[in-house]
Amino acid sequence: MNLLMNTLYVATLGAIRLWHTFMYIVAYIGFKPCKAFLIKIFNNAGIGPDGRAPHSIVVHNDMLFHRLWYHGTLGFAEAYMEGWWDCKKIDEMFYRVFKANVYNNTLFFWDKLYYYLKFHAFNLQTLGRSREVADKHYDTGNHLFKSFLDKNMNYTCGYWKDAKNLDEAQLHKMDLICRKLKLKPGMRVLDLGCGWGGLCKFLAEKYNVEVVGVTNSKECADDARVRCKGLKVDIRVQDYREVNEVFDRIVIVGFLEHVGRKNYRSFFKLVHRCLTDDGIFLVHTIGHDNDTAPPMELFLEKYIFPNGILPNHKNIPKAIDNLFCIEDWHNFGPDYDKTLMAWNDNFVKNWPTISHMYENPEATYRMWTYYFLMCAGLFRARRAQLWQIVLTKGLEGGYVSVR
Repeated sequence: MNLLMNTLYVATLGAIRLWHTFMYIVAYIGFKPCKAFLIKIFNNAGIGPDGRAPHSIVVHNDMLFHRLWYHGTLGFAEAYMEGWWDCKKIDEMFYRVFKANVYNNTLFFWDKLYYYLKFHAFNLQTLGRSREVADKHYDTGNHLFKSFLDKNMNYTCGYWKDAKNLDEAQLHKMDLICRKLKLKPGMRVLDLGCGWGGLCKFLAEKYNVEVVGVTNSKECADDARVRCKGLKVDIRVQDYREVNEVFDRIVIVGFLEHVGRKNYRSFFKLVHRCLTDDGIFLVHTIGHDNDTAPPMELFLEKYIFPNGILPNHKNIPKAIDNLFCIEDWHNFGPDYDKTLMAWNDNFVKNWPTISHMYENPEATYRMWTYYFLMCAGLFRARRAQLWQIVLTKGLEGGYVSVR
């Protein structure tokens, strides 16, 4: 069955490449009408390529329109990385793009087919693929992530209620998680996808609990072990599917995006098996509540989070059926806009100290700022959400949440 699916996948990708070639020729022959059509779309969204407004694009290479026609949204991103166009306020540009539904409405046929095949028909997050996101993203060097993250290395949305800066927002996020988990000294806590161990340290220091942190990134684990030295924290490099112990509390922060919808049911069964009957499980995840929106943007999937898939609001209730009770569902998606803008500011400020480490520093710089600012616009337009979901096996007497 796997061989058949892989053969079908490869064959379909070949067909899409042929379609790309065909559209390349169409765009080349009919360049002027193709360009006029795309400019009209830009103008309708308020980002017309005249460069007059801060959120308008400035085109340096007219072949951008040809590239957009045959290579779609991924071509648009890669053209930016190569310096074909610029924009003073990319976050504001993408806010308008997503708010006007330009992204969804102008996805070409091959984009939609590719999305369906890659994110629906196939399981991209098998055990064999689990290392790919670590190899291509998290293990690219801690120096990069230290250039833009807070001092505790939280690579997820902060909680900006009463926060004046990124460090405070991330401390408030960790405190909110702990209060929702209702921790007591001596409890045993599992942090799946623990990253650089910031939350593990916070849990152990502030609440005197024993923590097991699991990650598939060696560089994250090395940094986490140093950060948590002397505390009751065990950092492990392993796949989550290898965990087979019982815990009082389980937390995942920015991890469900790496599980994949074809694995949701087996994942939640694993958590159910590893959680005590009176335990609490907290899910902190990006999500989307629009069936027409793709579960991952192609640029992000190729350059930032290989095989990543955002859960839809319908996926989680279906996956936890007859396993967990939803005690609380908290959405603070607009806080991710602020977090991403803070990351971008830090990255821009610190880039001169790390730029010499890259073979093509200009393209690398543009890739990361594009990532931060595009996602900021996405959350600003409310086309993506940030959920904290509290699940239990059905606590007797109920659960009282906090904010």
